Amino acid sequence: MDPLSTQDQFVFNTMEDYVLEDERVILRPLLSSDFPHLMHFGESEPEIWVYSLYSAAGLEGMTRYLNEALENRQKEIEYPFIVYDKRSNQYAGSTRFYDIQLGHKTIQLGYTWYGKAFQGTGLNAHCKYLMLQFAFEKMGMERVEFRADNNNERSKAAMKKIGCTSEGILRSNYQTHSGRRRDSVILSILNDEWFGRVKPLLEEQRLHP
Repeated sequence: MDPLSTQDQFVFNTMEDYVLEDERVILRPLLSSDFPHLMHFGESEPEIWVYSLYSAAGLEGMTRYLNEALENRQKEIEYPFIVYDKRSNQYAGSTRFYDIQLGHKTIQLGYTWYGKAFQGTGLNAHCKYLMLQFAFEKMGMERVEFRADNNNERSKAAMKKIGCTSEGILRSNYQTHSGRRRDSVILSILNDEWFGRVKPLLEEQRLHP
């Protein structure tokens, strides 16, 4: 039996290790031993976090960023993954589930970043497919939410490309690591949208990036 067909028997536990994998990518839980795989991104590609709430730029920044991700998993409020690109046999970045509200069947997907060499390669479609499939078909979520700095056109385009619906803007709702107040754009995918149009869309993008 397909394990994704047994969602009524599934109980999500942030302390369990869930590994998501297809022919292109492996998403597995972030570990403290993974720090060496990601440190060079913080040191050599600080521009990745220009629009992020929390910067992982520099060795100290990346260490703090990863430690906080692991601490939040221990607190059972987030579930961070490390991203491994099977095509290049390299670690590519990180992503996570957060704002996990099992009672309301909603979850947020974010804190996603990839090294510059992996951006625009089709990797994101594989990652989002696996995470959305897990959220809707394994966890039984009714809504997956995404947020981004409203100035981050690249991020907004990427979310719309995978089928997210824009819902509106929260004005001046966060202060970024640079001290700037940001407007956050809110996007989402609902359960019926996943099965009706988003899943087929991402399946096509995985085949033809």
